[in-house]
Amino acid sequence: MASVASGAGLGHAFRRPELLGQALTHRSFGATHNERLEFIGDAVLNCAIAAALYDRFPQMNEGELSRLRANLVNRDTLAALAQAQAFGAAIRLGEGEVKSGGALRPSILADAFEAVIGAIFVDAGFDAARDAIARIYAPLIARIDPDDPGKDPKTRLQEWLQARRVAVPDYSVIAVAGEAHAQTFTVECRIGALGVATRGEGNSRRAAEQAAAVAAWAALGASAPGSQER
Repeated sequence: MASVASGAGLGHAFRRPELLGQALTHRSFGATHNERLEFIGDAVLNCAIAAALYDRFPQMNEGELSRLRANLVNRDTLAALAQAQAFGAAIRLGEGEVKSGGALRPSILADAFEAVIGAIFVDAGFDAARDAIARIYAPLIARIDPDDPGKDPKTRLQEWLQARRVAVPDYSVIAVAGEAHAQTFTVECRIGALGVATRGEGNSRRAAEQAAAVAAWAALGASAPGSQER
C-alpha cells in the first residue's frame, strides 16, 4: 500500500503526489476523480505499447502488431496488472461501490491503471510514463512468441512452463460475486514449483483465468529464468 501511495512500486517518484491520489479515486468517491486522467492515460498507454512492439518485433506486419497491442491493453490485462501493482486496496470508492465489491471489479481496476499512467504523464511527461509502462509490461512483452503472437496469456504461460519441465498452473475458482446476470469470478493461478500464486477477476471463468495468468507473468518478473529469451 505504501509503495502505491508513493508511486515507488511504479518506479516513479511523483513530484505532485496528489495526481496519484486522484488517479486512484473512483467517481463514486467524490468530484475530484480519475476519469480525465484515465482519458489521457489510455492514449499514452496505447502509444507506448505500440512503440514497444514496433521496436521489439520488426518482422511483424500492422495486423499482427495491432492484435498484440489489443491483447496487452484490453480490460482484463489492465485489471490483472492493476492487481499485481496492488491498486485494488488503494482505490478510493464510494460506500455503495465498496459494499458491492468495486475494488475487485475489472472495469474499475483497468480504469485506475490507465489513470495512473495518465498521472505519471501529467506529472513528468511521456518519457516517464513510457518507462513505467515498459517496467510493468516487461514480463509480458519479453515472453511473446513472435512465431505465434496470437496466443493468449494462459496458453503462453503453460507452454513456457512446459518447455522448462515445470508443472502447468492449477486454476481454481475461489469466489463468485454479483447477481446471476452480472457475476464476477475470482480465480487463483498457482504454480507450486515456482512458489507463485496469483488471482484474477473477470465476468466469466475464462476471463478470470486469463487475468490470473497475466498476473502470474507479472509475479514471475522480467528477471525470471528465460525472460531474456528471444
